[in-house]
Amino acid sequence: MKKGFLWGGATAANQFEGAWNKGGKGPSTADMMTGGTHTTPRRITPVLEEGTYYPSHEAVDFYGHYKEDIKMLAEMGFKVFRMSINWSRIYPNGDDLEPNEEGLTFYDNVFAELEKYNIEPLVTISHYETPFGLTKKFNGWASREVIDCYVRYCETIFNRYKDKVKYWLTFNEINVLTIPGTAFSGAGILLDEKNEVEFSADHDNEQLRFQALHHQFVASARAVKIGHSINPNFKIGCMIAYMCNYPHTCNPDDMLLTQHRTQINNMFCSDVQVRGYYPGYAKRYLKDNGIKIKMEVDDEATLKDGCVDFYSFSYYMSLVVSHNPQEDGVGGNLMGGIRNPYLKTSDWGWQIDPKGLRYTLNEIYDRYQIPVMIVENGLGAVDIVEEDGSVNDDYRIEYLRDHIIQMKEAVKDGVDLMGYTMWGCIDLVSVSTGEMKKRYGFIYVDKDNEGKGTLQRKPKKSFYWYKKVIKTNGENLE
Repeated sequence: MKKGFLWGGATAANQFEGAWNKGGKGPSTADMMTGGTHTTPRRITPVLEEGTYYPSHEAVDFYGHYKEDIKMLAEMGFKVFRMSINWSRIYPNGDDLEPNEEGLTFYDNVFAELEKYNIEPLVTISHYETPFGLTKKFNGWASREVIDCYVRYCETIFNRYKDKVKYWLTFNEINVLTIPGTAFSGAGILLDEKNEVEFSADHDNEQLRFQALHHQFVASARAVKIGHSINPNFKIGCMIAYMCNYPHTCNPDDMLLTQHRTQINNMFCSDVQVRGYYPGYAKRYLKDNGIKIKMEVDDEATLKDGCVDFYSFSYYMSLVVSHNPQEDGVGGNLMGGIRNPYLKTSDWGWQIDPKGLRYTLNEIYDRYQIPVMIVENGLGAVDIVEEDGSVNDDYRIEYLRDHIIQMKEAVKDGVDLMGYTMWGCIDLVSVSTGEMKKRYGFIYVDKDNEGKGTLQRKPKKSFYWYKKVIKTNGENLE
C-alpha cells in the first residue's frame, strides 16, 4: 500500500460507548431500542420499559475503558481509529442552545489519548443516534428544523476539536433512508406512538424517509462548508452502505433491475454528496413513486456548495438481484438477496465475497475520481473462548486476508485508496440485532446477549495477525 496508508478499525458510540445517562448525556434514539436476536427483532419503545434490556445503555463501556482500549489499539499499530461522537452527549436534548461541557471534555480526553499514540481519529458526526429529544419535539429528521440543530452541533465540535481531528464523516450510511424500515435508526422518525419494530419493511413511510434524507443532504452540505471555513485542512467525507449487486441471470430485466437498485440504493446519495445535485434517475424514481420533496429556494445551491472531499463506505457482502421473486434468499447488511451458489455464507447468513470489494472499489473510483476509504468491513461470528482463555478466530483472519488481497488488487487497478478501518475492532453490540454474540473484534469483550459479563478485554488470534499486517503495510498477510 502507499506510504501513509491509514490502517485501523471502526466503532460507533451507540454500540460501544455506553454511559447512556452519565456525564450530562441525554437519551438518543439508540437508547430506546431493546435487545434482539437473529430471529427476534429489536423493538423501539418511546418510553423505557422497566426490566427490559437496552444494549446501548452500557454497550461495552468505552466511556469507562477508553484508556485501556486505545492502548490496545496502539499495540496493534493503528494509524487511524474511526469513532463517533454521541450527539446527545454534546447537546442532551438536541435543540439546546449551549453544549454540555462534560461531554465535550470526555472527547477532549479521548483525542488526547489517541494523540499520545499517534493515532488519527476519524470522527462520524451522526451514527444512528439522533437525540431522542429531537424525535419527541420534531419527529426527528422529518422536520427541517433539525437541520439547524445539527449544524449547531457541527460548529461546536469543529471549533472545539479543530486542531485534534482532521477526518470527519457527516452521516453514517446515509443511504439507509432509501431502504424500507430504517426511519427510526436512520432519521429518528417514529411512524406512530406505539412500540415499533425497527428494520421492518412492513412498517414504513417512503415519503417521510426521502424528505428526511433531503434534510440530511442539506445538513451535510452546510456542515462541509462550515467545516472548511473553520479549518481548511479538514477532510470531510460521505459514508455509504455499499451493496454490491449482481444480476441473477442475463435476462435484460435482471440487468435493468440490478442497475436500478445500484443507482437508488448505492449511487443516489453519493451522487448528491459528491457531485452536488439530484441525478435524473433519482428524480424519475421520486416522481414514479409519488414522492414530493419539499425544497427551500437555496437548497440546490447549498448542495452544490457543500460537496465532500472523499468517499467512504461499508462493505460486507454482495447481493444477487432478480426480477422474479425467489424463495432461496439470504440475509445481509440492511438488505437481503438471492443465494449466490459461488459464495460461502457467514454464521448470520451473509454471503462472503472478497472479489466484490475489488469490483465495488473500481465502480466507485471510476464514477467519482476522489479519494476512497473502506471504513467498515468485517466478519460477525460466534467466537469460542478456549480453556486457556484464547480465541482462535482463524475464520476472521481468512475473511479479512481475502478482502485485503482484493483491496490491494483495486489499488493496482488505479483506485486512490486512503485507508481501511475494519468494523468492530473491539467486540461491540450489533446494531441490527442488539446482540453481543455476533462478534467482529480483534479484542474479545466478556459480555453476553443479556448484558452480563465482566467487560474484561483480551486479544484474539486476529489481534496479532492484524498487528503484523499493519507493521508490514499490508505485505505480510500470513
